Amino acid sequence: MEYLPSQTRYEKINYVRCGRSGLKLPQISLGLWHNFGGVDTIQNSRKMLHRAFDLGITHFDLANNYGPPPGSAETTFGQILKKDFSTYRDELIISTKAGWDMWAGPYGNFGSRKYLIASLDQSLKRMGLEYVDIFYHHRPDTETPIEETMSALDQIVRSGKALYVGISQYSAEQTNRAAEILKELGTPCLIHQPRYSMMDRWIENGLTKVLSEKGIGCIVFSPLEQGLLTDKYLNGIPSDSRAGKKGTFLRRESITADKVMKIKKLNELAVNRGQSLAQMSIAWVLNNPVVTTALIGSSKVEQIDDAVNALNNLTFTNEELKTIDEIILI
Repeated sequence: MEYLPSQTRYEKINYVRCGRSGLKLPQISLGLWHNFGGVDTIQNSRKMLHRAFDLGITHFDLANNYGPPPGSAETTFGQILKKDFSTYRDELIISTKAGWDMWAGPYGNFGSRKYLIASLDQSLKRMGLEYVDIFYHHRPDTETPIEETMSALDQIVRSGKALYVGISQYSAEQTNRAAEILKELGTPCLIHQPRYSMMDRWIENGLTKVLSEKGIGCIVFSPLEQGLLTDKYLNGIPSDSRAGKKGTFLRRESITADKVMKIKKLNELAVNRGQSLAQMSIAWVLNNPVVTTALIGSSKVEQIDDAVNALNNLTFTNEELKTIDEIILI
């Protein structure tokens, strides 16, 4: 059956200026880190992408090694893009990354010009695209001169293979240096993708200040701590959860009694706000003025609806913010 997107798809989500660029991103973006790989059901992946776009989520975020197996998320996305979204390409922001282990040998990892350009070429083939909207260096590489990595990003934009470039998980100092180099080259750093949640606040120790000063956008990943900041683990570890499955980054032993206690207290606060814990967690990261968009993952359509409904209540009282801090810092 032919996919026809909702006619009201731009009425639900606000679109926020990304740093000091001309690009706007939806407040919620969809990441394809999990549940879009070769081991997953393509019908479910297709349904999630349809629902996301119907709700106004225009930004789909990938990486060369997303799967499993590595590369398969881009292949799946490319198949769905060709079948359902080719007419709407100019309404989409598609991003991918390179920086982690992708293929054997010394040229399939880290931040060399050789790796980044070869990786993007492979990603474009898997997705059936001529260009991506955003290409990221996925992590800092202390062994490759940062000048080489940034020069490669500049070359990628000038070649027409990406419209914008960004970085991920760079420290405040590294981000400042990367931004300076890219500015000198004439290809500004559009965006930074750091991990950020109520339980992981490392970006507040200098990075947010740099992003604000440099006019760099911020898309935060794992705002739900891979599902930990939801009601999923209040009464044990479900077999279909990330912690209940093999091959995910959230391990069963990470669900400690102390964390469950904190989750239960946060859940009580969320209920009092008229939200699910997941919704409150997304609202909390968006409450930071530096954050442009929250990057969510999903295993089912209902989770995307739940995330977008977080936008119905983004305001926190000072007392609520204080209570969250007290719970987390116990």
